[in-house]
Amino acid sequence: MAGTTIMQTDMGGCLPLVARGKVRDLYKINDSTLLFVTTDRISAYDAIMSNGIPNKGALLCLMTAHWFKVLSAAIPGLRTHFITLDLPPHVPANVRGKYRNRSMQVRRLEIFKIEAIVRGYITGSAWSSYKKHGTFVGIKIPPGLRESEAFPGGPIYTPSTKAELGEHDENIHPDRAAEIVGTKYAKRIEDLAISLYKHAAAYALERGIIIADTKFEFGLDKETDEVVLVDEVLTPDSSRFWPAASYKIGEPQLSFDKQPLRDWLMSKALEGKNNVEMPDDVVTGTEEKYREAFEKLTGQVLDSNARTEAAAH
Repeated sequence: MAGTTIMQTDMGGCLPLVARGKVRDLYKINDSTLLFVTTDRISAYDAIMSNGIPNKGALLCLMTAHWFKVLSAAIPGLRTHFITLDLPPHVPANVRGKYRNRSMQVRRLEIFKIEAIVRGYITGSAWSSYKKHGTFVGIKIPPGLRESEAFPGGPIYTPSTKAELGEHDENIHPDRAAEIVGTKYAKRIEDLAISLYKHAAAYALERGIIIADTKFEFGLDKETDEVVLVDEVLTPDSSRFWPAASYKIGEPQLSFDKQPLRDWLMSKALEGKNNVEMPDDVVTGTEEKYREAFEKLTGQVLDSNARTEAAAH
């Protein structure tokens, strides 16, 4: 379904720009509140493509808001940075319409400088390392596993560094993550990340999707000393989603994420190169995958104007 592609946002001077990330543009509302606006930019192998995926920003923003609601209901005491999907009242009407359903007001927090990655199934870089060494980031993995198999002892925590824009994240051992965030918070982050994954994986499996792995990010509320779930949550950008109906151990899986883009980049030896232009079939195929994941997980349909309605059953 064709739609408008937004590669860069412009608030018309009504809010000061704080930063532009790989996908999100951040604006300051006040000292304690930020506005996240999710563009249609897409990255792979830590590089941003020159063209985007229509309506991707709205799909990611609304999916994240859905997960915040689901997980907050499932885990008593869970805190998130989410405030509202509404734009601030002083944003002009023409800007408000353009960025509706792809904007999110959030609390401004100190962000822990790691990505909390949880893996339920062996695939990707973990599979590559396991085949060579029987380990991943120094973590011993039981012998005899086949590609795409679930870890027999349950999901594992394999954090990474949180690189600056244009640099590469590095997978690290949990002990190294503790050195970065401090021992006071490391175990809390690990336990919360695994709990979030388990609840989300069970929810998604009931809707026909396997969450093979995902990454969470957390912030610190200094007033309460609480670890807070932040950024995007359980989207096709931050997770590997597999269709449960076609799942088969011992081979790569079909996916509802940006694996088609990764595969195309690898086939052209373009991994890690910025400003690569995706061909139309990769753009269309990726949008369809993101849209299908959104519909399965949220029960909603997003039209080409970024409006939502309940999915037909």
